[in-house]
Amino acid sequence: MKIVVDHIKDVPVALHIDEPVETFPLLSGMQNDKSCCFAGRVEGDVTVTREYENIRVVGRVSVPLELSCSRCLADYSSFIDTNFTIFFRKETAVTASVEEELELGEIDLLSSSFSGDEIDLTHEIEEQIAMEVPLKPLCSDSCKGLCHECGIDLNTSGCSCSKEPVSLAFNSLKDFVVTRK
Repeated sequence: MKIVVDHIKDVPVALHIDEPVETFPLLSGMQNDKSCCFAGRVEGDVTVTREYENIRVVGRVSVPLELSCSRCLADYSSFIDTNFTIFFRKETAVTASVEEELELGEIDLLSSSFSGDEIDLTHEIEEQIAMEVPLKPLCSDSCKGLCHECGIDLNTSGCSCSKEPVSLAFNSLKDFVVTRK
């Protein structure tokens, strides 16, 4: 999804996003790696405005996905719905060549640079969605997971395994016997 900078004047430009996941290389890679499975199209709305020499992009994107719980291994459906604001600055030859350490402020963390007469929002949109995909997905906050001994799903039924806390640190020494001569 590209925006022509010269088309952004005094009036904000509103854009609607309705793209397949395959349009976004990062999201396609996540799906191919089996990190998650996107179950629908990436949809959203973006408003682009000019603020002096900067371009402000305010948007909201959403996509349904299928995940596997990291505790009980059950598949479940989820939904990503995220809002974002990004400022784009025209990249100059001076800013492109300077690579020294600088302290970044809040506006710097929300900004990106562009060169040429177009801004490609594809990377920014896929990055916003990728940051919302959970690293350790849970089907619910109260998920009990699997029994560490028999492997039964503790959310659906109980088991008769020992409920004593297990310390795996010295587990290999539990049957160690010292004999004296």
